[in-house]
Amino acid sequence: MALWEVNLERHQGLGPVFASLDSSRILQEVGLAINQGGVGKGQGILFLDEIQAIPSALSALRYFHEERPDLAVIAAGSLLEFAMGPEAFSMPVGRIEYCWLGPMTFTEFLEAIGENLLATTLKNYRLNETFPMAAHDRLLPLLRMYFLVGGMPEAVARFAESRDIVRARDVHSSILETYRDDFGKYAKRADLEKLWRIYEALPSNIGLKVRYNRFHPDWKASDIRRCLELLQRAGLVDMAVHADGTGLPLGAAEDPTVMKLFHLDCGLVSTAIGRAAIPLEDFISGRFINEGPFAEQVVAQLLLRSGSVNSRPQLHWWLRCRKSANAEVDFITAAGGKVLPIEVKSGTSGSLRSLHQFMLMHQGGIALHLDMNPPSSQELDLEVMTASGKARVCYSLVNLPLYFAERIQGLMGEDRGNLRTGA
Repeated sequence: MALWEVNLERHQGLGPVFASLDSSRILQEVGLAINQGGVGKGQGILFLDEIQAIPSALSALRYFHEERPDLAVIAAGSLLEFAMGPEAFSMPVGRIEYCWLGPMTFTEFLEAIGENLLATTLKNYRLNETFPMAAHDRLLPLLRMYFLVGGMPEAVARFAESRDIVRARDVHSSILETYRDDFGKYAKRADLEKLWRIYEALPSNIGLKVRYNRFHPDWKASDIRRCLELLQRAGLVDMAVHADGTGLPLGAAEDPTVMKLFHLDCGLVSTAIGRAAIPLEDFISGRFINEGPFAEQVVAQLLLRSGSVNSRPQLHWWLRCRKSANAEVDFITAAGGKVLPIEVKSGTSGSLRSLHQFMLMHQGGIALHLDMNPPSSQELDLEVMTASGKARVCYSLVNLPLYFAERIQGLMGEDRGNLRTGA
């Protein structure tokens, strides 16, 4: 099968050709531009990279769909252009299939650095099986390595070649500066200073409930929110929105004014806050400040890759605010047709008081605890304090290592029916 790849940013002269909406002419001139004959003839894939550089190419996708259904066409590009650019993009509704992509997952990272056996072990694990301790002991330092390197493909590639965190950090710095510089193109759509300030403050605000005065005490909340929404649409920010968690769908009972923020990638966060400057060996073996929110960042970006790529992913969390009795569950999601609360810990121990409070609404259900311990499960039956006094809560608790975050939908959806507690 042939691959015909054209970077439209490098061939912007093709703009009038795509504007003609003539699929035969487009294929002919693309072939001339990339010096390849027979583009569109026989089995093959036409890959239009940086499609945002030629907005009319989006409209042309409709005519490829209608006139050349035998030809597979893939388009990719920067969401910054779509979110903030001034052009009115005409999307061929019903003629294209969306795929929401993100940074490489931990399993993909393992494969990239040559740890294929461990990657296969992760993929093949099922609930209630005994997970090999030799694999667990090897995966923990590799997970902390992923904390620093992250999942941006070029950073992973540089690290895989050299095992030098400095080379990955250089890629991170370049990406962060490129994003920042790109904001200058869109000053008419959003105040440039606010975009810069909010973007640069994101790494120190991951996992925290949004309070607008943290970004600037004198700015209007509406202006800050608009900037955050632009950054989210651009794919640089992910938001976990509060939902009451009483039932599905979660979005039916969410409060978009109560949210917490996550960055695009943990590796970019590491470099932005200076964590990537720590020698790799020291980071793998040590403990550092901000590890709790940072673990949430990793889980957030892996959760976003755990579902279907054909629908835009959404993160939810649960927060109960009462005087001297706040409770918070890091994430809640849907798995196996049920509400699944997820508590995240960066170490091997920690309190589950908030999880107990949440499970009062889901007696007999299943909750998930992610930390650095091997997989296990247990039945909990205990008393908790409520506003009305003591109450009994009973539920099944599944404990999984953080490195399984990307498989939550599969493990807790398809496999949860086979769960036997007490493992």
